Amino acid sequence: MIPGSWRALLWIGVSELCALSLWFSASVIAPELIEIWNLSSSSEAWLSASVPIGFVIGALFSSYFGIADRYNPRKVFAASAILGALLNGLLILAGHAFLGILLRILTGVTLAGVYPTAVKILSQWFPKKRGLAIGILIAALTLGSSLPHFVVIFFSSLNWQFVIICSSVLAVVAAIIVNWILEDAPGTSGKIPFSFKLIKKVVTNKPVMLANYGYFGHMWELYAMWTWLPAFLAASFTSHSPETPHSFIALSSFISIGIAGGIGCIAGGLISDKIGRANLTIISMAISASCSLLIGLTFGHFIWLTLLLSIIWGMSVISDSAQFSAAVSEVAEVEYVGTALTFQMCIGFLITIFSINLIPMIESFIGWKWGFALLSIGPILGIVAMIKYKRYEYNNMNG
Repeated sequence: MIPGSWRALLWIGVSELCALSLWFSASVIAPELIEIWNLSSSSEAWLSASVPIGFVIGALFSSYFGIADRYNPRKVFAASAILGALLNGLLILAGHAFLGILLRILTGVTLAGVYPTAVKILSQWFPKKRGLAIGILIAALTLGSSLPHFVVIFFSSLNWQFVIICSSVLAVVAAIIVNWILEDAPGTSGKIPFSFKLIKKVVTNKPVMLANYGYFGHMWELYAMWTWLPAFLAASFTSHSPETPHSFIALSSFISIGIAGGIGCIAGGLISDKIGRANLTIISMAISASCSLLIGLTFGHFIWLTLLLSIIWGMSVISDSAQFSAAVSEVAEVEYVGTALTFQMCIGFLITIFSINLIPMIESFIGWKWGFALLSIGPILGIVAMIKYKRYEYNNMNG
């Protein structure tokens, strides 16, 4: 263990939590933006999907040119967070949808310099046994992504611009922490830049692709759930009790996505070290798939029942996230680990764009009772892939 690694993890986690508040900063105020920009209700999905679109573009660009390898990753993180804060703040001045969605795409591009770079910094401090450390980092990402819901709880009576300002300020705080408080890890890691020439090696490596297929199934469900669960809870709670306060709905969203998700990430990291990555992902996806099928049946019924199931879903849907990347880093050859991880991330976030947009279309036809059922397809297929991955691990170990 490198001296000071846990202190470094604390600062990395706090900065990730603050910076990732940019991800859903516009989603929580989508009703206000739709009214201001005179959008159709279906455009809300594109408002949310714009960030992952930008993230994919940014991740490909950053990895292909080896930005985090050519420059100090702390500086890359800090610069990305500052630029993201600026672009997010400009949303206040956006007078129409085109400019607003463009700003969200560009914000997603900057976040590609935050999340993957944080993983790189973390890997420098934790060269071995990083399962729990990555779990804590993903917990910070989860909590940070849901932070705008927390802001709304206390400041719902204020102007919607306050949410935007708050998330931008937090991103600036993240940049300050990483640039002036966090130290560089002793030594440097080898340069493993992205290369399209190595994609063939990635797609022909069976265990790598099995782990990727598991991750793709996981991502099909994750961001669509994060995006639309608050809308589901609002509709369900008000259907059961029209007087339900908006602050309670926001708090329920924050608990289900942020608090429960953060606990799930840390628990997943601890458990995976004991029972194996494949087993943890299979169990997590089985639980999350069940929740996506069952939660609609609670629509309009007892609030506590819907909230309980949403908390379980929030824990299970993210608890396995870190383990797919860890699995790829273990079975891929050193020469193309960077390519393999970037390929996994980019395809995974591309998939979220489709599932995010499908949910409101399905809900408009069949309602919320079965609105989330489509998401179960991802983890079910992911389970199949990870069972095959587990068999590969067993056969490899027993020669």
